[in-house]
Amino acid sequence: MSEPKLTEAELTEALTELSDWTRSGDTITRTIEAETFPAGIELVRQVAEVAEKANHHPDIDIRWRRVTFALSTHDSGGLTALDVSQAREIDRLAAQSD
Repeated sequence: MSEPKLTEAELTEALTELSDWTRSGDTITRTIEAETFPAGIELVRQVAEVAEKANHHPDIDIRWRRVTFALSTHDSGGLTALDVSQAREIDRLAAQSD
């Protein structure tokens, strides 16, 4: 059973709390610039652990120290509470690595 998509109002409210995230259609993204390449890889490793536990995996693009996370619930065809929760976890992990 797929997760229900968020309404426009719910998305707008969620994105006010997720100020570092940008919405493009059915995806939200955030790019984080790490201090070093190994620090970026460590952040990706930490996000991977959280994602595996939640069984909800972001798309990840690594370009030297710049790591971009993209979230969407593909089997629901859009953004869901899972994406908002995952974005909050990524924010928390990024703040710890500063």
